[in-house]
Amino acid sequence: MPDIDLPTVIFALVALFVAYKLRSVLGMRSDAERPTGGLLAPLRRATGPAPSVAPVDAAPTGLSPVAAVGDRWKSVADPGAWSGLNAIAAADNNFASEGFLSGARAAYDMIVHAFAAGDSATLRGLMAPEAFANFGNAIRARAAAGHTMSTTVVSIDDAAIAAAQLAGSNAQITVRFASKLASVTHDSAGNVVEGSPTEVADHLDLWTFVRDVRSRDPNWRLTATQAER
Repeated sequence: MPDIDLPTVIFALVALFVAYKLRSVLGMRSDAERPTGGLLAPLRRATGPAPSVAPVDAAPTGLSPVAAVGDRWKSVADPGAWSGLNAIAAADNNFASEGFLSGARAAYDMIVHAFAAGDSATLRGLMAPEAFANFGNAIRARAAAGHTMSTTVVSIDDAAIAAAQLAGSNAQITVRFASKLASVTHDSAGNVVEGSPTEVADHLDLWTFVRDVRSRDPNWRLTATQAER
């Protein structure tokens, strides 16, 4: 019987697990400096303002007074988002705020790196069409100028739900990300045209994710971005 290479087996199992987690990013089915102008400031300059952040749904949810207060959301969301989260949870029994935020963090990291690398295929799978169109325009404009971009997510210091609503069957959740990034853009000659390869900057961004709660697809997709002022 051939010898079993245990480290190789362990590495293969870890690789399979990582691939599965990336494929299901944002899947919710469970059976100190002042912040800068935001991660996507260069994107907004190239394509115009991003869509506005989803408003909070203040409509009655029909839940008991205790549940309506939103105690269940205290550790993960601003009070203004509680009623919207109640409505989403009532429409989708599988919704879990902790799992959603874990997936949102993973999506933030993946989208930041994919945008810098010009990886449109990855972005398309994580975004709603309107958001992907803006990102795609910025990537093409950067390529046409002969520029290349490199970004490193040094840390995601916080991710909290800032707003939530249920409009028909469409759930929208806005996440406030506080992160530290190192980003630099070079021209075709290798000269730095923006950012720095060594300096780490604070960013405070609001990203809105959307999902049809009637869909069998558990994944949420990015639909809007803006900097929090």
